[in-house]
Amino acid sequence: MHRPIIYLQLIALFFSITPLAFSQNSNESKPNFIIIFTDDQGYGDLGAFGHPTIKTPNIDQMAVEGQKWTSFYVAANVCTPSRSAILTGRLPVRTGMYSNTRRVLFPDSGGGLPAYENTIATLLKGAGYTTAAIGKWHLGHLPEFLPTSHGFDSYYGIPYSNDMDRVNDITAKEAFADSKIEYFNVPLMRNTEIIERPADQNTITKRYAEEAVSFINSNKDKPFFLYLAHSLPHVPLFASSDFKGKSERGLYGDVIEEIDWSVGEILSALKENGLDQNTYVVFTSDNGPWLVYNEQGGSAGPLFGGKGTSYEGGVRVPTVIWGPGNVKPGVISKMGSTLDLLPTFTSLAGVKMPQDRVYDGFDLSPVLKGQNATPREEMFYYHGDRLFAVRKGDFKLYFYSNNPAGYPAKVEKLEKLTLFNLGHDPSERFDLADQYPEVVFEISEIAKQHSSGMVFGETQLEKRIGY
Repeated sequence: MHRPIIYLQLIALFFSITPLAFSQNSNESKPNFIIIFTDDQGYGDLGAFGHPTIKTPNIDQMAVEGQKWTSFYVAANVCTPSRSAILTGRLPVRTGMYSNTRRVLFPDSGGGLPAYENTIATLLKGAGYTTAAIGKWHLGHLPEFLPTSHGFDSYYGIPYSNDMDRVNDITAKEAFADSKIEYFNVPLMRNTEIIERPADQNTITKRYAEEAVSFINSNKDKPFFLYLAHSLPHVPLFASSDFKGKSERGLYGDVIEEIDWSVGEILSALKENGLDQNTYVVFTSDNGPWLVYNEQGGSAGPLFGGKGTSYEGGVRVPTVIWGPGNVKPGVISKMGSTLDLLPTFTSLAGVKMPQDRVYDGFDLSPVLKGQNATPREEMFYYHGDRLFAVRKGDFKLYFYSNNPAGYPAKVEKLEKLTLFNLGHDPSERFDLADQYPEVVFEISEIAKQHSSGMVFGETQLEKRIGY
């Protein structure tokens, strides 16, 4: 006689807990994303990528547990355009983040990433994600260009390169060699306000890590996107007292080993909050090493060239993608690019990409899951507004040459094109153009077709405040 009452109570209980259950499952079905983006770190500057003395146990462990990508590219060989590409999934020439004269933004720049560009943060925020940017921005320091105007709920960091706003009359090389805080008047910002000037760069890596861990702890119950762009190892080099003088590689090694420690802190925070099985972490660099600063700069390992060049050493970067249970461990020698992160993240989050513009990235999620094919078969390398080279499969064809040290730039159009098989010759030592004229022709046609359809955005890098 009491069964109807019991059934009604059970039905009421079911409907009372079902919304919560569905809500929790909805959150859990949306993965978290973290990008850790270093500045001027070379292809050879990690233990997992062959450095003999720099110790990077946390990143190395990421490579063991996740995927080590050995042919992963940025879309530009210097800071500003590279950063625009990783966040928008579009080549810098489309977004106006390019120039042949002022190749990056400066404290007197009046431009920045246009408001109409979609960032990863913009698209994920529209799907209920909490978003944060920590570290170097370098896509415009005026309020309308800051992270908080581009889909990020919060920002904590230095708005441009850590060597800008240099004070006193000493030369850049002297300032970099001494690495004293007072030589550089760069601001540390929270959201749109300057909270410290000059920023204490001795502790900047540590504070970025603390900010990242705090963000993870505060947002463990909802999907989030964290963009952590380190200010280092861009010169001038700074390390905290816990790391300074500790590595076998000198100050540069100290800096890298502190960054590795910070990666360990982030991974630990994910595990402690039970988020490691639902979070993708990408570790990569914005371009190759700044070779003209000798030991103050890094190493491209076996690759030719460095920062400021579109040779392999300037644009192929060390990359690890980690996601226990979601990323099938392995070494991936197929092509990938920072351009691919936006479409990959939106695909994994179930977010539709807008169809009102051209994107240059591809969804790499099948590769992360272990499928053998990658959608990226080509890569276009720009130097300013010039298409410097094109890669198709293993072959890379050059249309221009440059100073392999990067600075001073000596970009000249080649009278005779050069061709390299990067699968066999990643150091680009053996020109095969004469042996494979059909490949030269094929890639030349790909370049012509690409260029014929390219619409350049108005350059933002040549605008100055007050002009």
